[in-house]
Amino acid sequence: MAENDAPLTDEERAELETLRAERAEREAQEQARRERAELARLKAERERQQRESDLDARDRAIRERNAKLMEPDEDLNMPVGQKIVLATIAILVILVLLMSVFGN
Repeated sequence: MAENDAPLTDEERAELETLRAERAEREAQEQARRERAELARLKAERERQQRESDLDARDRAIRERNAKLMEPDEDLNMPVGQKIVLATIAILVILVLLMSVFGN
C-alpha cells in the first residue's frame, strides 16, 4: 500500500506522459474517423435530396406537357392530343370499312 501512496518516479512520470499522449492520439484519430464518416453520410444525403428534387421537377414538367396535350384550354377547345386520337380512330374505321367492302 505504501508503494501506491509514494509520488511517481521520473520514469513512471515519463511513462504516464507517453501513455497519455498515445491515448490522445488514438482519440484524435477516432474523432477524425467519425468526422469523415459524418461528412460522407451528409454528402450522400445531399446528393439523394438533389436527385429527388431533379426527378420531381422532371415529373412536374412531364405532367404539365401531358396536361397541355390532353386537357381542354380555358375556351374548352379540344386539345391536340384528343384530335390526334380521334383522327387515328377515324382513319382506322375508314380502312376497316374499305377492306370489308373491297376485300372480297
